[in-house]
Amino acid sequence: MKKIYSLAFSTLVAFMSLSAQTPCSTGRYAADTFTAYTTSSNVVYGSNINSGGSTQSLKMDIYEPTGDVETARPLIIWAHGGSFQTGSSTDGDVTALSQAFAKKGYVCASINYRLGFFPLDSINAIKAVVRAVQDMKASIRFFYKDRLTTNTYKIDTNNIFIGGSSAGAITALHTAYLDKTCEINYYLTPSIVGTLGGIDGYSGNQCYSSKVKGVINLCGALGRYGWLEAGDIPFCSMHGTADGTVKYNRGMVNPGVPIILLDGSRMLKEQANAVGVNNPFYTWYGQNHVPYSSNTAYMDTTIRFVRDYLISRLGCTDAALLPQNTPAQTATLYSYTGCTANVLMTCDVPGFVGVNELTKASVITNVFPNPSDNDMTVEFSNTNTTHRVELFDVTGKTILSESTDQSSYKIKKNNVAGGLYFLKVTSKAGESTTQKVVFK
Repeated sequence: MKKIYSLAFSTLVAFMSLSAQTPCSTGRYAADTFTAYTTSSNVVYGSNINSGGSTQSLKMDIYEPTGDVETARPLIIWAHGGSFQTGSSTDGDVTALSQAFAKKGYVCASINYRLGFFPLDSINAIKAVVRAVQDMKASIRFFYKDRLTTNTYKIDTNNIFIGGSSAGAITALHTAYLDKTCEINYYLTPSIVGTLGGIDGYSGNQCYSSKVKGVINLCGALGRYGWLEAGDIPFCSMHGTADGTVKYNRGMVNPGVPIILLDGSRMLKEQANAVGVNNPFYTWYGQNHVPYSSNTAYMDTTIRFVRDYLISRLGCTDAALLPQNTPAQTATLYSYTGCTANVLMTCDVPGFVGVNELTKASVITNVFPNPSDNDMTVEFSNTNTTHRVELFDVTGKTILSESTDQSSYKIKKNNVAGGLYFLKVTSKAGESTTQKVVFK
């Protein structure tokens, strides 16, 4: 009887693996395969100091397909609009998007982020963007941490997408493409950026990845088109040609008061084409800012176009429901000189937990005990080769680096203080695995 159960379990695992390789084969992600969704409200994902100098708890609402049994699900993190002054995770547009895509089989998170800035000028606006970016990154890291610990939300960390509406789209674009400290120094001095906590920030879940697979830009903009570079992740955009708040092309963001000059979706389309980044773009001809927020027909258009983009990123071959149309206006790329200064990551660790960290090379078969209050043993899958064992703390400092030709390696507790570390093992053939370990 035990063998029968074992065979049945193996068959189930094989079936689930096959399903994960063909995500749209049953209609999931391409159509509404669920009739309902379940919402977890006010889930805390971090905290940080807000513009008023107080500590703010950061919360989000998480939408999941009701009755879903899939164990590795794509995630969309949405950020609301409101000019970085108002709005919340329960705003109508992000709520409608979260509900719609939860019914297609995605997990959706609608985040609150720190709001407010005064005086209303470009410097303070950029500070508000940095704070929002820090918070969105913390929300991404929350789900990486969850996957590696309790796995409550069963997220496939290889398929995390970020997006938003208006200010939320600006947040998502900067989260993805503002990746060098020298870029933000065009607006803010290094000391101000440092005071804010850098472009990664300390809003929570440090030492986990904030990498994503794609961006959904709904009526957003980027500080400089040149921050979008060859090799960057793909994005999709939707924008109205008559948008008077966040300009379709290049122009002054004006939520009632002219604040800052940004490059809108049309400029980003031009740059993405120039550097070879995939970027489906849909233009709402003659429409103003966020037309989908109060019009169900435009919301339906938005859902269909975003659906097409997402399933293409998941590797599905379903026909597009709403192909991209022809952009309006001419976008002229002004002279832009980039910079090469690297970003100072909060956890700049070799082997930093990345988007593919759950698909590990078969270098390590076991690490035990983990967490450990004594010695920790690392067992290797190939016992007939040499391995390099490295241990890094959260600052990137090398704690241990040693080679062994044994089938296992013991990390001595008397050489390691209590805390979180990253263990990296590299075989002689160059394959490596990095994973989180904890000493008590």
